[in-house]
Amino acid sequence: MILSEVDHKILESYKTVLEGLADYLGDGCEIALHSLEDYDKSVIKIVNGHHTGREVGAPITNLALDMLDKIKKDGAKFYISYFAKNKRGNPIKSATIAIKGEYERIIGLLCININLNMPMLDFLSVFLPNTPSNDQSTSELFSNNRETFFDDLLYQAKAAVDNDPSIKPSLHNRAIIEILYQQGVFNMKNAVEHVAELLEISKNTVYLHLRSVKGNSSETVE
Repeated sequence: MILSEVDHKILESYKTVLEGLADYLGDGCEIALHSLEDYDKSVIKIVNGHHTGREVGAPITNLALDMLDKIKKDGAKFYISYFAKNKRGNPIKSATIAIKGEYERIIGLLCININLNMPMLDFLSVFLPNTPSNDQSTSELFSNNRETFFDDLLYQAKAAVDNDPSIKPSLHNRAIIEILYQQGVFNMKNAVEHVAELLEISKNTVYLHLRSVKGNSSETVE
């Protein structure tokens, strides 16, 4: 198969996806990116290749070809999950995801292999914080609608400001707005109006604080 320049760029963009997934899933997970341009050296990126002993330039596997054939026959979905064994005989849980290119043809495969022989504690350690305190963990907000999202963000920012004794009471609103500004909240539609309502201040006051924040000024706005 001859790939176009666009096809190559699409596959190239998946290399960062591999690194991100590997960082998230940990050392117990091998992730390989295959290009279908040359089956003899199809692996163009691999992370944690020690699980199968492969590296960049390795050929495609018979199982990957089998999964590709099943994906093509299915037509409705471009992925498949299954159990297999590596060459050491270790059980692995695998997933093969087809990558479509410029002309809607399959140009590559993203293959994920999780080593099921890895000690459970080692596997789970990547999902546990390094410190016993959750205070050091980043809190991600999951909301069903924009209003709840605003409320949650504002509550989080307000709590951070209220718990910081170095911030003068007269600068609390400005500090809250600065946090929201740094989080990109004001890129959302009607953000100024919503923040003004929640902080019980005028829209003009919010704009004044925003100008102060953008200008890195310490000007106090009552």
